[in-house]
Amino acid sequence: MKQYVFTILLTAAITFVLSWAVWRLSLRYKLYPGIRDRDVHKTPTPRLGGIAMFLGVLAAFAVSSQHPFFAIIWTEPEQVFALLGATALIVVIGVLDDVWDLDWMIKLGAQFLAAGLIAWFGQLQIYTLPLGGMTISSWASFTLTVFSIVVVMNAVNFIDGLDGLVAGVCLIANVVFFAYSYMMVRDVGASTYFNLASFIAAVLIGVCIGFLPLNWSPARLFMGDAGALMLGLLMASSAIAITGNINPAMVVDNDEFGRSQLLGAFIPILLPVVVVLLPLLDFGLAVVRRMSKGKSPFSPDRRHLHHRMLDMGHSDRDAVLIFYAWTALVSLSVLLMYIGTTLEWPGDYLIGVAYGVVGIAACLVVTLLPSHRRAHLVDGAEHVDAVNDRPTGVLTAPRHDPAPAQEDAR
Repeated sequence: MKQYVFTILLTAAITFVLSWAVWRLSLRYKLYPGIRDRDVHKTPTPRLGGIAMFLGVLAAFAVSSQHPFFAIIWTEPEQVFALLGATALIVVIGVLDDVWDLDWMIKLGAQFLAAGLIAWFGQLQIYTLPLGGMTISSWASFTLTVFSIVVVMNAVNFIDGLDGLVAGVCLIANVVFFAYSYMMVRDVGASTYFNLASFIAAVLIGVCIGFLPLNWSPARLFMGDAGALMLGLLMASSAIAITGNINPAMVVDNDEFGRSQLLGAFIPILLPVVVVLLPLLDFGLAVVRRMSKGKSPFSPDRRHLHHRMLDMGHSDRDAVLIFYAWTALVSLSVLLMYIGTTLEWPGDYLIGVAYGVVGIAACLVVTLLPSHRRAHLVDGAEHVDAVNDRPTGVLTAPRHDPAPAQEDAR
Protein backbone atom coordinates (compact mmCIF):
# COMPACT_ATOMS: atom_id res chain seq x y z
CA MET A 1 0.00 0.00 0.00
CA LYS A 2 2.86 2.41 0.72
CA GLN A 3 4.04 2.12 -2.87
CA TYR A 4 0.60 3.06 -4.15
CA VAL A 5 0.49 6.05 -1.80
CA PHE A 6 3.90 7.08 -3.10
CA THR A 7 2.59 6.79 -6.68
CA ILE A 8 -0.44 8.95 -5.87
CA LEU A 9 1.60 11.68 -4.18
CA LEU A 10 4.27 11.71 -6.88
CA THR A 11 1.73 11.86 -9.72
CA ALA A 12 -0.24 14.60 -7.93
CA ALA A 13 2.87 16.74 -7.42
CA ILE A 14 4.06 16.33 -11.03
CA THR A 15 0.59 17.01 -12.45
CA PHE A 16 0.14 20.13 -10.31
CA VAL A 17 3.49 21.59 -11.36
CA LEU A 18 2.87 20.78 -15.03
CA SER A 19 -0.68 22.16 -14.88
CA TRP A 20 0.61 25.42 -13.43
CA ALA A 21 3.27 25.57 -16.18
CA VAL A 22 0.70 24.89 -18.94
CA TRP A 23 -1.56 27.57 -17.48
CA ARG A 24 1.20 30.17 -17.37
CA LEU A 25 2.43 29.35 -20.88
CA SER A 26 -1.12 29.41 -22.23
CA LEU A 27 -1.68 32.87 -20.79
CA ARG A 28 1.69 34.16 -21.98
CA TYR A 29 1.21 33.00 -25.56
CA LYS A 30 -2.59 33.41 -25.58
CA LEU A 31 -3.20 29.73 -26.21
CA TYR A 32 -6.89 29.86 -25.48
CA PRO A 33 -10.04 30.27 -27.59
CA GLY A 34 -12.32 33.26 -27.45
CA ILE A 35 -15.58 33.33 -25.54
CA ARG A 36 -18.50 31.90 -27.47
CA ASP A 37 -22.19 32.56 -26.87
CA ARG A 38 -22.72 29.07 -25.48
CA ASP A 39 -19.80 29.15 -23.00
CA VAL A 40 -20.39 29.29 -19.24
CA HIS A 41 -17.15 31.07 -18.38
CA LYS A 42 -16.89 34.82 -18.97
CA THR A 43 -13.13 35.24 -19.35
CA PRO A 44 -10.85 33.49 -21.88
CA THR A 45 -9.58 30.34 -20.17
CA PRO A 46 -6.94 27.91 -21.44
CA ARG A 47 -8.21 24.40 -22.01
CA LEU A 48 -4.96 22.52 -22.52
CA GLY A 49 -4.87 20.97 -19.06
CA GLY A 50 -5.12 17.52 -20.63
CA ILE A 51 -1.50 17.90 -21.75
CA ALA A 52 -0.31 18.30 -18.16
CA MET A 53 -2.46 15.38 -17.03
CA PHE A 54 -1.07 13.12 -19.76
CA LEU A 55 2.52 14.05 -18.90
CA GLY A 56 1.74 13.24 -15.28
CA VAL A 57 0.54 9.79 -16.35
CA LEU A 58 3.70 9.25 -18.45
CA ALA A 59 5.89 10.28 -15.52
CA ALA A 60 4.16 7.82 -13.20
CA PHE A 61 4.59 4.93 -15.65
CA ALA A 62 8.24 5.89 -16.24
CA VAL A 63 8.96 5.79 -12.51
CA SER A 64 7.13 2.48 -12.15
CA SER A 65 9.35 0.91 -14.82
CA GLN A 66 12.33 1.49 -12.52
CA HIS A 67 10.54 0.43 -9.34
CA PRO A 68 10.94 -3.24 -8.32
CA PHE A 69 7.55 -3.35 -6.62
CA PHE A 70 5.83 -2.64 -9.94
CA ALA A 71 7.94 -5.03 -12.00
CA ILE A 72 4.92 -7.28 -12.52
CA ILE A 73 3.23 -4.53 -14.53
CA TRP A 74 6.12 -4.58 -16.99
CA THR A 75 6.22 -8.36 -17.46
CA GLU A 76 4.08 -7.70 -20.56
CA PRO A 77 5.51 -4.39 -21.82
CA GLU A 78 3.52 -4.54 -25.05
CA GLN A 79 0.35 -4.15 -22.98
CA VAL A 80 1.66 -1.01 -21.27
CA PHE A 81 3.00 0.49 -24.49
CA ALA A 82 -0.28 -0.18 -26.31
CA LEU A 83 -2.15 1.54 -23.46
CA LEU A 84 0.17 4.55 -23.45
CA GLY A 85 0.17 4.76 -27.25
CA ALA A 86 -3.64 4.77 -27.33
CA THR A 87 -3.68 7.41 -24.60
CA ALA A 88 -1.22 9.58 -26.53
CA LEU A 89 -3.38 9.29 -29.67
CA ILE A 90 -6.53 10.34 -27.87
CA VAL A 91 -4.77 13.24 -26.15
CA VAL A 92 -3.42 14.55 -29.47
CA ILE A 93 -6.89 14.36 -31.03
CA GLY A 94 -8.37 16.01 -27.95
CA VAL A 95 -5.88 18.89 -28.08
CA LEU A 96 -6.57 19.43 -31.78
CA ASP A 97 -10.28 19.49 -31.06
CA ASP A 98 -9.79 21.91 -28.15
CA VAL A 99 -7.95 24.28 -30.49
CA TRP A 100 -9.75 23.83 -33.82
CA ASP A 101 -13.05 22.03 -33.07
CA LEU A 102 -12.65 18.87 -35.15
CA ASP A 103 -15.58 17.18 -36.82
CA TRP A 104 -17.22 14.66 -34.50
CA MET A 105 -16.67 11.84 -36.99
CA ILE A 106 -12.90 12.38 -36.84
CA LYS A 107 -12.97 12.31 -33.04
CA LEU A 108 -15.12 9.19 -32.93
CA GLY A 109 -12.89 7.42 -35.45
CA ALA A 110 -9.82 8.23 -33.34
CA GLN A 111 -11.59 6.89 -30.26
CA PHE A 112 -12.32 3.57 -31.94
CA LEU A 113 -8.73 3.40 -33.17
CA ALA A 114 -7.35 4.04 -29.68
CA ALA A 115 -9.68 1.43 -28.15
CA GLY A 116 -8.67 -1.02 -30.88
CA LEU A 117 -4.98 -0.52 -30.07
CA ILE A 118 -5.64 -1.44 -26.44
CA ALA A 119 -7.76 -4.48 -27.26
CA TRP A 120 -5.71 -5.82 -30.19
CA PHE A 121 -2.08 -5.01 -29.49
CA GLY A 122 -2.37 -4.73 -25.72
CA GLN A 123 -4.57 -7.84 -25.45
CA LEU A 124 -6.53 -6.03 -22.75
CA GLN A 125 -9.98 -7.49 -23.31
CA ILE A 126 -13.16 -8.67 -21.62
CA TYR A 127 -12.83 -12.44 -21.83
CA THR A 128 -15.55 -13.57 -19.42
CA LEU A 129 -19.09 -12.52 -18.53
CA PRO A 130 -20.61 -12.73 -15.04
CA LEU A 131 -23.07 -15.44 -16.13
CA GLY A 132 -21.26 -18.35 -14.57
CA GLY A 133 -17.91 -17.16 -15.84
CA MET A 134 -19.03 -17.61 -19.46
CA THR A 135 -16.11 -17.30 -21.88
CA ILE A 136 -16.88 -15.40 -25.09
CA SER A 137 -15.33 -15.70 -28.53
CA SER A 138 -12.27 -13.68 -29.47
CA TRP A 139 -14.13 -11.40 -31.89
CA ALA A 140 -16.98 -10.84 -29.44
CA SER A 141 -14.40 -10.07 -26.76
CA PHE A 142 -12.62 -7.57 -29.03
CA THR A 143 -15.87 -5.88 -30.09
CA LEU A 144 -17.27 -5.66 -26.55
CA THR A 145 -13.98 -4.25 -25.26
CA VAL A 146 -13.71 -1.57 -27.95
CA PHE A 147 -17.29 -0.40 -27.54
CA SER A 148 -16.97 -0.36 -23.74
CA ILE A 149 -13.90 1.87 -23.88
CA VAL A 150 -15.47 4.25 -26.42
CA VAL A 151 -18.70 4.54 -24.43
CA VAL A 152 -16.90 5.32 -21.16
CA MET A 153 -14.64 7.86 -22.89
CA ASN A 154 -17.62 9.76 -24.25
CA ALA A 155 -19.60 9.41 -21.03
CA VAL A 156 -16.84 11.09 -19.03
CA ASN A 157 -16.40 13.75 -21.70
CA PHE A 158 -20.12 14.53 -21.80
CA ILE A 159 -20.30 15.61 -18.14
CA ASP A 160 -17.32 17.96 -18.42
CA GLY A 161 -19.40 21.12 -18.26
CA LEU A 162 -18.70 22.76 -14.89
CA ASP A 163 -15.53 23.77 -13.07
CA GLY A 164 -14.08 20.82 -11.18
CA LEU A 165 -16.88 18.43 -12.15
CA VAL A 166 -15.00 15.75 -14.08
CA ALA A 167 -11.82 15.93 -12.00
CA GLY A 168 -13.77 15.49 -8.76
CA VAL A 169 -16.13 12.80 -10.01
CA CYS A 170 -13.22 10.80 -11.46
CA LEU A 171 -11.25 11.27 -8.24
CA ILE A 172 -14.07 9.77 -6.18
CA ALA A 173 -14.70 7.00 -8.71
CA ASN A 174 -11.05 5.98 -8.84
CA VAL A 175 -10.65 6.00 -5.05
CA VAL A 176 -13.56 3.56 -4.80
CA PHE A 177 -12.31 1.48 -7.73
CA PHE A 178 -8.79 1.34 -6.26
CA ALA A 179 -10.19 0.00 -2.98
CA TYR A 180 -12.25 -2.55 -4.91
CA SER A 181 -9.39 -3.75 -7.11
CA TYR A 182 -7.03 -3.96 -4.13
CA MET A 183 -9.50 -6.12 -2.18
CA MET A 184 -10.45 -8.23 -5.17
CA VAL A 185 -6.93 -9.46 -5.86
CA ARG A 186 -6.71 -10.31 -2.17
CA ASP A 187 -9.95 -12.27 -2.28
CA VAL A 188 -8.97 -14.35 -5.33
CA GLY A 189 -5.69 -15.30 -3.67
CA ALA A 190 -3.29 -13.43 -5.95
CA SER A 191 0.37 -13.68 -5.02
CA THR A 192 0.83 -9.88 -5.08
CA TYR A 193 -1.32 -6.79 -4.64
CA PHE A 194 0.51 -5.02 -7.46
CA ASN A 195 -1.39 -5.12 -10.74
CA LEU A 196 -2.09 -2.89 -13.71
CA ALA A 197 -5.67 -2.05 -12.74
CA SER A 198 -4.80 -0.82 -9.25
CA PHE A 199 -1.79 1.06 -10.57
CA ILE A 200 -3.87 2.90 -13.20
CA ALA A 201 -6.45 3.81 -10.55
CA ALA A 202 -3.71 5.15 -8.26
CA VAL A 203 -2.21 7.19 -11.10
CA LEU A 204 -5.60 8.68 -11.97
CA ILE A 205 -6.20 9.57 -8.32
CA GLY A 206 -2.92 11.47 -8.34
CA VAL A 207 -3.69 13.16 -11.67
CA CYS A 208 -7.08 14.37 -10.46
CA ILE A 209 -5.68 15.61 -7.14
CA GLY A 210 -2.92 17.49 -8.93
CA PHE A 211 -5.20 19.06 -11.52
CA LEU A 212 -8.19 19.96 -9.34
CA PRO A 213 -6.65 23.04 -7.61
CA LEU A 214 -6.37 24.83 -10.96
CA ASN A 215 -9.73 23.52 -12.17
CA TRP A 216 -11.80 24.32 -9.09
CA SER A 217 -14.32 27.14 -9.44
CA PRO A 218 -13.44 29.67 -10.65
CA ALA A 219 -11.27 27.54 -12.93
CA ARG A 220 -8.02 28.91 -14.29
CA LEU A 221 -7.40 25.88 -16.52
CA PHE A 222 -9.72 23.41 -18.25
CA MET A 223 -8.75 19.82 -19.04
CA GLY A 224 -10.55 20.01 -22.39
CA ASP A 225 -11.43 16.98 -24.49
CA ALA A 226 -7.86 15.76 -24.17
CA GLY A 227 -8.09 15.36 -20.41
CA ALA A 228 -11.67 14.09 -20.23
CA LEU A 229 -11.21 11.49 -22.98
CA MET A 230 -7.93 10.36 -21.41
CA LEU A 231 -9.60 9.85 -18.02
CA GLY A 232 -12.39 7.83 -19.61
CA LEU A 233 -10.00 5.67 -21.62
CA LEU A 234 -7.79 4.85 -18.65
CA MET A 235 -10.73 4.23 -16.30
CA ALA A 236 -12.31 1.82 -18.78
CA SER A 237 -8.95 0.09 -19.32
CA SER A 238 -8.36 -0.39 -15.59
CA ALA A 239 -11.84 -1.87 -15.13
CA ILE A 240 -11.25 -4.29 -18.00
CA ALA A 241 -7.83 -5.21 -16.65
CA ILE A 242 -9.22 -6.32 -13.29
CA THR A 243 -12.65 -7.74 -14.19
CA GLY A 244 -12.20 -8.90 -17.77
CA ASN A 245 -9.77 -11.64 -16.90
CA ILE A 246 -11.10 -12.91 -13.57
CA ASN A 247 -14.05 -15.22 -13.12
CA PRO A 248 -16.24 -13.27 -10.67
CA ALA A 249 -17.58 -16.50 -9.19
CA MET A 250 -14.11 -17.08 -7.71
CA VAL A 251 -14.60 -14.19 -5.32
CA VAL A 252 -17.48 -15.60 -3.30
CA ASP A 253 -17.68 -19.04 -1.76
CA ASN A 254 -20.65 -20.84 -0.23
CA ASP A 255 -20.82 -20.91 3.55
CA GLU A 256 -23.22 -21.91 6.29
CA PHE A 257 -25.16 -18.67 5.95
CA GLY A 258 -25.92 -19.31 2.27
CA ARG A 259 -24.90 -15.89 0.99
CA SER A 260 -26.08 -15.00 -2.49
CA GLN A 261 -23.83 -16.48 -5.15
CA LEU A 262 -25.71 -14.52 -7.83
CA LEU A 263 -25.04 -11.19 -6.12
CA GLY A 264 -21.44 -12.11 -5.45
CA ALA A 265 -20.90 -13.02 -9.09
CA PHE A 266 -22.37 -9.82 -10.46
CA ILE A 267 -20.88 -7.22 -8.10
CA PRO A 268 -17.31 -7.49 -9.51
CA ILE A 269 -18.72 -6.56 -12.92
CA LEU A 270 -21.31 -4.13 -11.57
CA LEU A 271 -18.99 -1.97 -9.47
CA PRO A 272 -16.71 -0.75 -12.32
CA VAL A 273 -19.90 0.34 -14.09
CA VAL A 274 -21.54 2.14 -11.20
CA VAL A 275 -18.45 4.23 -10.43
CA VAL A 276 -19.15 5.97 -13.74
CA LEU A 277 -22.93 5.61 -13.49
CA LEU A 278 -23.70 9.35 -13.65
CA PRO A 279 -21.57 9.91 -16.77
CA LEU A 280 -23.09 6.81 -18.40
CA LEU A 281 -26.60 7.95 -17.51
CA ASP A 282 -25.97 11.42 -18.92
CA PHE A 283 -24.43 9.93 -22.07
CA GLY A 284 -27.34 7.54 -22.62
CA LEU A 285 -29.95 10.24 -22.12
CA ALA A 286 -28.10 12.58 -24.49
CA VAL A 287 -27.88 9.95 -27.24
CA VAL A 288 -31.58 9.05 -26.97
CA ARG A 289 -32.63 12.70 -26.76
CA ARG A 290 -30.64 13.82 -29.79
CA MET A 291 -31.35 10.83 -32.01
CA SER A 292 -35.07 11.05 -31.27
CA LYS A 293 -34.91 14.52 -32.81
CA GLY A 294 -33.03 13.26 -35.85
CA LYS A 295 -29.75 14.83 -34.74
CA SER A 296 -26.26 13.45 -34.32
CA PRO A 297 -25.69 11.95 -30.84
CA PHE A 298 -22.69 14.30 -30.59
CA SER A 299 -24.55 17.50 -31.48
CA PRO A 300 -24.47 20.07 -28.64
CA ASP A 301 -27.45 20.92 -26.47
CA ARG A 302 -28.10 22.29 -22.99
CA ARG A 303 -30.01 19.37 -21.51
CA HIS A 304 -27.17 17.58 -19.76
CA LEU A 305 -27.69 16.68 -16.11
CA HIS A 306 -25.43 19.49 -14.90
CA HIS A 307 -27.34 22.01 -17.04
CA ARG A 308 -30.60 20.84 -15.50
CA MET A 309 -29.09 21.33 -12.05
CA LEU A 310 -28.33 24.94 -12.93
CA ASP A 311 -31.83 25.40 -14.30
CA MET A 312 -33.24 24.14 -11.00
CA GLY A 313 -31.56 27.03 -9.20
CA HIS A 314 -28.31 25.48 -8.01
CA SER A 315 -25.15 27.52 -8.36
CA ASP A 316 -22.50 25.81 -10.48
CA ARG A 317 -20.39 25.06 -7.40
CA ASP A 318 -23.35 23.54 -5.53
CA ALA A 319 -24.23 21.46 -8.59
CA VAL A 320 -20.69 20.08 -8.68
CA LEU A 321 -20.81 19.16 -4.98
CA ILE A 322 -24.14 17.40 -5.47
CA PHE A 323 -22.63 15.39 -8.33
CA TYR A 324 -19.79 14.45 -5.98
CA ALA A 325 -22.31 13.27 -3.39
CA TRP A 326 -24.25 11.12 -5.87
CA THR A 327 -21.05 9.57 -7.21
CA ALA A 328 -19.81 8.71 -3.73
CA LEU A 329 -23.22 7.39 -2.70
CA VAL A 330 -23.72 5.00 -5.61
CA SER A 331 -20.15 3.71 -5.81
CA LEU A 332 -19.69 3.28 -2.05
CA SER A 333 -23.03 1.47 -1.74
CA VAL A 334 -21.96 -1.21 -4.20
CA LEU A 335 -18.46 -1.37 -2.69
CA LEU A 336 -19.99 -2.02 0.74
CA MET A 337 -22.19 -4.71 -0.80
CA TYR A 338 -19.07 -6.31 -2.27
CA ILE A 339 -17.30 -6.16 1.09
CA GLY A 340 -20.39 -7.68 2.66
CA THR A 341 -20.25 -10.75 0.43
CA THR A 342 -16.92 -11.65 2.05
CA LEU A 343 -18.09 -11.28 5.66
CA GLU A 344 -18.96 -14.14 7.99
CA TRP A 345 -22.39 -13.09 9.22
CA PRO A 346 -25.94 -13.23 7.83
CA GLY A 347 -27.35 -10.24 5.97
CA ASP A 348 -23.77 -9.33 5.09
CA TYR A 349 -24.31 -7.02 2.12
CA LEU A 350 -27.41 -5.37 3.61
CA ILE A 351 -25.17 -2.70 5.12
CA GLY A 352 -24.52 -1.44 1.59
CA VAL A 353 -28.25 -1.45 0.86
CA ALA A 354 -29.01 0.48 4.06
CA TYR A 355 -26.31 3.03 3.31
CA GLY A 356 -27.68 3.46 -0.19
CA VAL A 357 -31.29 3.99 0.97
CA VAL A 358 -30.34 6.61 3.56
CA GLY A 359 -27.92 8.30 1.15
CA ILE A 360 -30.45 8.45 -1.67
CA ALA A 361 -32.99 10.12 0.61
CA ALA A 362 -30.45 12.73 1.71
CA CYS A 363 -29.20 13.39 -1.82
CA LEU A 364 -32.72 13.74 -3.17
CA VAL A 365 -33.54 16.37 -0.56
CA VAL A 366 -30.42 18.38 -1.39
CA THR A 367 -30.93 17.99 -5.13
CA LEU A 368 -34.62 18.93 -5.25
CA LEU A 369 -34.59 21.64 -2.58
CA PRO A 370 -33.90 24.58 -4.97
CA SER A 371 -36.83 23.64 -7.22
CA HIS A 372 -39.21 23.54 -4.25
CA ARG A 373 -37.86 26.84 -3.05
CA ARG A 374 -38.35 28.39 -6.47
CA ALA A 375 -41.90 27.08 -6.70
CA HIS A 376 -42.64 28.58 -3.30
CA LEU A 377 -41.23 31.93 -4.29
CA VAL A 378 -43.26 32.01 -7.50
CA ASP A 379 -46.45 31.74 -5.44
CA GLY A 380 -45.38 34.66 -3.21
CA ALA A 381 -45.87 38.35 -3.77
CA GLU A 382 -42.18 39.05 -4.18
CA HIS A 383 -39.73 36.95 -6.16
CA VAL A 384 -36.13 36.32 -5.24
CA ASP A 385 -33.24 35.46 -7.50
CA ALA A 386 -32.77 31.74 -6.70
CA VAL A 387 -29.01 31.97 -7.16
CA ASN A 388 -28.04 35.35 -5.79
CA ASP A 389 -30.66 35.71 -3.00
CA ARG A 390 -31.69 39.23 -3.90
CA PRO A 391 -35.28 40.53 -4.27
CA THR A 392 -36.43 41.19 -7.82
CA GLY A 393 -39.62 42.26 -9.49
CA VAL A 394 -39.88 38.96 -11.32
CA LEU A 395 -38.30 35.59 -10.91
CA THR A 396 -34.92 35.80 -12.58
CA ALA A 397 -33.01 33.12 -14.39
CA PRO A 398 -29.80 31.67 -12.97
CA ARG A 399 -26.81 33.96 -13.39
CA HIS A 400 -25.10 31.58 -15.83
CA ASP A 401 -26.29 30.71 -19.30
CA PRO A 402 -25.62 26.96 -19.22
CA ALA A 403 -23.51 25.78 -22.10
CA PRO A 404 -24.16 22.77 -24.26
CA ALA A 405 -22.21 19.61 -23.83
CA GLN A 406 -18.71 20.19 -22.52
CA GLU A 407 -17.21 18.28 -25.40
CA ASP A 408 -18.36 21.13 -27.62
CA ALA A 409 -18.53 23.98 -25.10
CA ARG A 410 -14.89 24.35 -24.17
